[in-house]
Order: sequence, then C-alpha cells, then structure tokens
Amino acid sequence: MTDRVFSLAALTVLELSPPEMVEVAARTGYSHVGLRLVPATPEEHHFPLVADAALRRQTLERLRDTGVKVLDIEILRLKAETRVADFEPFLAAGAEFGATEVLVAGNDADEARMTDSFAAFCDLAGLYGMHPSLEFMPWTDARDLVQAVRIVENAGRTNGAVLVDAFHFNRSASRLEDLAKLAPERLRYAQLCDVAGPRPDDMDEILRQARNERRFPGDGDSDLIGLLRTLPANIPLSLEIPTRQLMEQGVSAQDRARMALDKARTLLQQV
Repeated sequence: MTDRVFSLAALTVLELSPPEMVEVAARTGYSHVGLRLVPATPEEHHFPLVADAALRRQTLERLRDTGVKVLDIEILRLKAETRVADFEPFLAAGAEFGATEVLVAGNDADEARMTDSFAAFCDLAGLYGMHPSLEFMPWTDARDLVQAVRIVENAGRTNGAVLVDAFHFNRSASRLEDLAKLAPERLRYAQLCDVAGPRPDDMDEILRQARNERRFPGDGDSDLIGLLRTLPANIPLSLEIPTRQLMEQGVSAQDRARMALDKARTLLQQV
C-alpha cells in the first residue's frame, strides 16, 4: 500500500494558495498535489500561478522543501474556438513544476473537431513530457466514459488518456464493464471521492454537487470498491473532494485533507 501515489486535488482545499496547499499536503501525508493553473469557472477564487512569477517561485520552494511533487495541472477546456498553441504558457508552467499529467475538459459540441484539438494538444504536451487526460463529465461535450474513450482512441496519440473521476463515473451512468475493456495505458491517474444518494434529474444539481458537496471515500453510495478493482492496480489517486458544508462549519483545510486521505486508505484496505 505504501507505494500508492495519493495526490491532494485543488478542489478539496480551494481556499488555500498553492504554497499553503503544498504545506498541507506534506503535513497530512500526501506524496503529490494537483495544481489548478486555470480556474474552472469565472467566479472561482483563483491564484494566478501562470501569470504570477513570485507565486510560482514560492510554490517551487515549498515543493523543494517538503519533497511533495506535482501530479497534474488543470483545467484546460477544448472549445470550438480553442487554439491549442495558446496553451503553451500553461504547459511551460506545468513543466517547471514537474507535472506529468494535464487535465482536459471537452467543451466543443463538434466531436470531430474536439478530437482533432485533443490530438493537437497531445502533440504539444508531448514536447513537455506530459500526458493529457480527457475527463468526462455529464454536463460537458465528453459526457461519459464511452464518449471520452472514443475521442481519445480516435485522436490516436500514445500520450492521450482518459480521466475517471468517481463522481462523474457515477453521475454519467458509466459502466464498469466498459472500463474493464479499456487498455490500462489509457488510464494515467484517477480522481477519487464518494457520491451520496440517487442521481438527480436536474443537471444543475449534479453540477452543484460536483463542485461543492462530495463525500469522502466510503461515506456515500458509489461502488468505489468495484471501481478500484477495475482500474489498473496502484493507479495514482487524486483525492478531489469538495465539502463546502464542512468548510462553512469551520473544519480547516488541513483537517479536510487528512479526513480524505484517512478514508481513502481505509477503503483501499477492502479492495
């Protein structure tokens, strides 16, 4: 169990600056962090790592001092108007941090164009030694596992991968039998959390839960054991578990990060 990579995802402790996040990860037992270089929404509280050289330097110093590494950088969106070359500063910053994985979302209704954009981005990311993972989310244009696999396979790049997030796997009604068919090299890391209750009919409510209220592993209704048994053995796990309610109750980022890791380790003992 000790060689499993656990990464603290930005969304779990979104109020922390990147240097603080690295500090919390080190204190609570994570080997890695995920850095959010581009905000997921215009409203989201954001620390501009790409533009702010001083903040990058502080983060790098904290990484060096603690020995924590960067697993992934996020979040790039492939849109109709995307020019892949524009992502170069983001990749250059990620390379400076030593990240090997890039989280990509699909926001282009034209699947053929999105596939071409993903292929072009894989080529650019490859120059920086990085692997783009397309994350399917039910409200995006890469809605579920089957569609994300189709896009990545059709793009035909060896460094292209699919990102399975346990929340989206559940809410998109993706199936373990489809996951079992996927070549292991198409899965570079996975995002772990739990999900409570039946799937809402309302997509806005699914989105609200995804961004604000997930459960720690083992505290919800997902078949996480089935999921972990189907994913490649020892795949790195990014713990992406926003719990706004706990935050508003005054539970510190450090305590939430620790709870997430403790629960994940407990769950893995059952796998």
